[in-house]
Amino acid sequence: MQVYDIAIVGAGPAGIMAAIRAAGFNKPEGQCLPAGRQGLPSDRQSHKNVILLERNNCIGKKILLSGKGRCNITNIAPLDEFIASFGRQGEFLRSAFSEFFNQELIDFFKAKGLELKIERQGRVFPATDRAASVIEVLNKCLLESKVKVLYNTRVSAIKKEEGLFQLAAAISAKQVILATGGGSFGFTGSTGDGFAIAKKLGHTIVALRPGLVPLKTAETWVKELKGLTLKNIRLVFKSKGKRIISNTGELLFTHFGVSGPLVLDLSEPALGLLAQNGELILEIDLKPGLTPKQLEERLLREFGIAGKKSIRNVLKDMLPLRLIDVFINLLGLEKDERANQVTKEERCAIVHLFKSFGLRISGSLPLEEAMVTCGGVSTKEINPRTMESRLIEGLYFAGEIIDLSAASGGYNLQQAFSTGYLAGREAASPAFGGAGQKENA
Repeated sequence: MQVYDIAIVGAGPAGIMAAIRAAGFNKPEGQCLPAGRQGLPSDRQSHKNVILLERNNCIGKKILLSGKGRCNITNIAPLDEFIASFGRQGEFLRSAFSEFFNQELIDFFKAKGLELKIERQGRVFPATDRAASVIEVLNKCLLESKVKVLYNTRVSAIKKEEGLFQLAAAISAKQVILATGGGSFGFTGSTGDGFAIAKKLGHTIVALRPGLVPLKTAETWVKELKGLTLKNIRLVFKSKGKRIISNTGELLFTHFGVSGPLVLDLSEPALGLLAQNGELILEIDLKPGLTPKQLEERLLREFGIAGKKSIRNVLKDMLPLRLIDVFINLLGLEKDERANQVTKEERCAIVHLFKSFGLRISGSLPLEEAMVTCGGVSTKEINPRTMESRLIEGLYFAGEIIDLSAASGGYNLQQAFSTGYLAGREAASPAFGGAGQKENA
């Protein structure tokens, strides 16, 4: 049986970075990773025999899908904003982000020849606009770090006997890093194996929920708008007196409901309201830059100028063409009705619909079709300064398997790279070995 110093399960962003970092101790400058901003004590510098186990025939399948195939690597937001993006769980990440954050990640890729660019809202992408460029760098680093990568190997159970973890036939390791991802996009290999493994080892799994997921509506007429994008709009989710308000952005209609950046980013708390109260209304403010009074004044002006035109023609300057007929039908108006025939009550109804275009949210796509998994291994059972289990010595967690999730924008990928980095570093630190000793490190 082959015994490895460190075995990493899952070759996503967290697992890859963990493997590179674990195998990269005491590397000369210019190779894969520096020793770290604060340096490493000499007694922690040693070569480690590292194996990376991946159930697919290649690394980083989810990376290839991220950012619509462009890979939103990270975000240039400051530390406190990053932490806030993860909500109540965010503070858990302060140590990981302090050790390896956005600038270190940017420098890492640039040092390997991959130029990056910053786009709106601080999102960082490869200059090539190709997620495959990120994979090429990571593959090269794994090769240089002499990490053994074993493909087409699914780890469904892990046992610890006599100080060694048994992972698969003829494979055991002194330390293990679980970086198996969540339960979303199952076709990439993230089918929840890591949660089952962690649970069997005694860990608590916070209930899994879809995050960054499109929402379903009770209204079936949305299929008429499939593919239509609304820009510069604002969303308000309402449920029994509680409200979730979005920033200004984009929404996309689908054949089953709504998607787009604003919907995806607020889907998790919105679904929480739906689960809590049994009902959820989505109101779309189609003109967030105008107050109701300003909007009414504009309608009066438009109707006065084009009094003999149909209301449908007048609305062409204010709404996307595909939305107009649905808009008029919801108002109960005739699309051929002339602008000068619109009553005051009808005009008030038009203003209200512009500011509160309502939909009833009935649910979401399943977890398997979500972009991220909410829930996972409880952070209460992981040491945030090492990513080591508080229950089992030598077991570490990194990435989406942990109960951590944020909005889109590069935050989740940075979390994976940062926790992977920290787990890899600590797993390769035998001088600090043991959950109890590392707890006080």
